[in-house]
Parts: sequence; structure tokens; C-alpha cells
Amino acid sequence: MEDKKDILVGRNAVAEAVKSGREIDKITVANGSDGSVKKTVAMAKDRGIPVYFADRQALDRMAPGEKHQGIIAQVSGFSYSSIDEILDVAENRGEEPFVIILDGIEDPHNLGAVMRTAECVGAHGIIIPKRRAASVTETAAKSAAGAAEYMKVAKVTNISRAIDELKERGLWIAACDMDGDTYWQSNLKGPIAIVIGNEGAGISKLVKEKCDFTVSMPMKGKITSLNASNAAAVIMYEVRRQRDGI
Repeated sequence: MEDKKDILVGRNAVAEAVKSGREIDKITVANGSDGSVKKTVAMAKDRGIPVYFADRQALDRMAPGEKHQGIIAQVSGFSYSSIDEILDVAENRGEEPFVIILDGIEDPHNLGAVMRTAECVGAHGIIIPKRRAASVTETAAKSAAGAAEYMKVAKVTNISRAIDELKERGLWIAACDMDGDTYWQSNLKGPIAIVIGNEGAGISKLVKEKCDFTVSMPMKGKITSLNASNAAAVIMYEVRRQRDGI
């Protein structure tokens, strides 16, 4: 089944879409829903968003196989940003750029998880390739638990050229891979982009050659790698720790 790009499902995702001011065509709510759904409905009505009520089976048909939690929003497709727009966020905040580059992440759940962590640590944006990689679909947005409404994502034709552009703008590029210095011994302060590779193949050779240095995580168990989104979270929070001087 193809992923639907015109709906958001779940209480967190819909609530954040309403709060962020995203354009929403309509919201459908299961009869008898209460708690946080009622708050979201009230916010939606304040914004003039049409709200419809239906039985839960109708919502099941709208989002087959999804855990919609009694609320579905029909939205316009995700609006991608440019690299310039990502760097503008940093400038507007008065911060040095902090960017995440995903080199071929294929699982939309991983993409969503990275978006969620990136928003939590205060990263300014994420760069993904246009081909052979996950896009910000409904599944990714739901995994992001509302972060898709705030995190800028640029979709580029060529990751290597994007890295060259970031270098020209003064960013250092760090590859997250197995043969670098441990992450807590690496200097991750200043303007930086962290590169996370594909779930199976890791970072491509050409992209890694473009990076300025490599950071790694010690693996003491029998498994030699972390899930891509988990690895990204560890490195992102190390950047945050170093920026905060902790």
C-alpha cells in the first residue's frame, strides 16, 4: 500500500499541525473522542478549520492500518525548504548553523524519528536526497510526533554538492561512522553538519570523502551498529551538550 501524503493521523501530529498554523483542509474526529482531542477540536474551530464527526469505522477506512487515535487531518503535502532557508533559521536565532544530513535513509519511521530529535535538540534543519531515500510522508510525519510542523527539511539532487555548499557557508562536516574518534572526544562546537548514513550500507564513499572528519560510538556488545535514528540522536545530543558547555 502506498503511503498517503495528504493526511495526518494521531493526536500529537494533528494537534501540532493546528498549533503551528499549517494549512488544514478539514479534520475528522471519531464520535465520543475526549481528552486532548477535544482541545485540538477547540483550537481548530478557533482557526476556522472545518471539523467533522464520524464513527470510528469511517476513520479506519480513511487510514487503513494506522493508529489514528480518533482524529485525522486532511492537509496539503509537506512543504520542503531550501538550504538557504535552513541557514536563515540559524541566523534569525543568532546561532551557529546545526544541520543534519541523511545520506540515503530509507525507512520513513527513521526519518520521522530523526526529525523529532532534531527539533528537540534545536537543530536548524535536515537535508535529504531526492532519490532512493525516504521522504516526509504521512508515516514519517506521524513518527515525528508533531516535529514535522517545525523542522525544515531540504530535498536535494546531490548530497555531495550540498556538502560543498555548506562548506562554502562555513560549516564543518562530520560523518557518523565506525572509524573515527569517539564522539565525546571530538570537537562538535561551531557551525556543523552531521552526516548519518543508510540503515544498511552506511555513508557512501563519495559523501564520506567530502566530510571533514569522522565521529564514532564505541560498541561493546555483540552487535556492531546502532539503528540510524538512534545513532543520530546520540550525536545530536552531544552537539547540544557541547554547545551548552555542559
